[in-house]
Amino acid sequence: MRKALEGIKVVDLTSALNGPFCTMILADYGADVIKIEPVGGEQCREWGPIDEKSGESGFYSFVNRNKKGATLNLKSEKGRQMFYELVRDADVLVENYKGGVTKKLGIDYESVKKVNPNIIYASGSGFGQYGPITHRPCYDIVAQSMGGMVNLTGFKDGNPVKVGPSVADHVAGIYLSVGVLLALYNREKTGMGQHVDVAMFDTIFSLLENAIVNYTVGGFIPERNGNVDPSIAPFDIFDCKDGFVALGVGNDRLFQKFCSTIGHEELIEDPRYKTNVLRCENYIPELQNLIRSWCKEHSKKEIEDIMDDAGIPCGPVLNIKEAIEHPHIQAREMMVHCEHPTAGDQYFQGCVIKLSETPGSVETPSPMLGQHNAEVFGLTEEELKELTAEGVL
Repeated sequence: MRKALEGIKVVDLTSALNGPFCTMILADYGADVIKIEPVGGEQCREWGPIDEKSGESGFYSFVNRNKKGATLNLKSEKGRQMFYELVRDADVLVENYKGGVTKKLGIDYESVKKVNPNIIYASGSGFGQYGPITHRPCYDIVAQSMGGMVNLTGFKDGNPVKVGPSVADHVAGIYLSVGVLLALYNREKTGMGQHVDVAMFDTIFSLLENAIVNYTVGGFIPERNGNVDPSIAPFDIFDCKDGFVALGVGNDRLFQKFCSTIGHEELIEDPRYKTNVLRCENYIPELQNLIRSWCKEHSKKEIEDIMDDAGIPCGPVLNIKEAIEHPHIQAREMMVHCEHPTAGDQYFQGCVIKLSETPGSVETPSPMLGQHNAEVFGLTEEELKELTAEGVL
């Protein structure tokens, strides 16, 4: 079956997570992604967990599936010339160096545009391609902290807490892939390439719409408040007999149904809870404690079934094993197997975007270091040996 991005050639200069996550999405949907690493390999090849048998990083394997792999010393003149030849007929180049590095290497957008005027050049970095701190290096924890997310995460009486997964990296990678697709669509109509610029700092900031409007419209600076939502109530996580459940009662109609479902119809006419605004003002402690008491009398499964029958958004808090094994995750092919030449069977996330006619898929494992050097650069065995001895590959 044909894939959506078949025929699109992507040169991937990215490392770590945000850039590789972007190019993974493009590769999953059929783009020919050529991952170029430094001669010694990129940093996340060393990030755990490491497969004991093969020494391969599980992290690297996940974000670099479906790609071809090559190495290149971009600090050498010969390496740069080989790079220019590679991008001459490319559709997209993706890089995630910190600001200023590509210019020093001579592989920045202006340099590449001279070789290929129609290229889509996508840059994913911590702080973007312009602004007073564009030069700074960045990891997810820094972007989460500076973007405002960490200060909002955790309980009122505790310290700020990083969100568990690397959301700045992941969402920046998604934004970067969307930027590439927008630019490709525009080029289809106009013939023009362009530079796509996505920053992790901007990404986190863009996700805080609730906090931003509470400040710009509501006039107050939101603070940490555990699992309680400042704009909707009840919208919280509750203890139950065997764990925790999440409940989201997002409007007045649902609240009335919720009150009847838990056997507290008297709350429907209580003036403190007549509207969502009033419920947010009066949620703690009385209404919260009442719901807590009801939940503690039931198991996760009981609450999930009761709320499902009533049409009220609810779900148990699952650990990663439970999430992986959930029948719905399995039914939607969100976990897939792939055979790696040295690590053997690998089991990781499938494709999120479901396309009826051009679906994505996981077909090949992450490349071994320099695995496709000869193919990517069109080299004979003798040329391959010579360039490797020179430190170009």
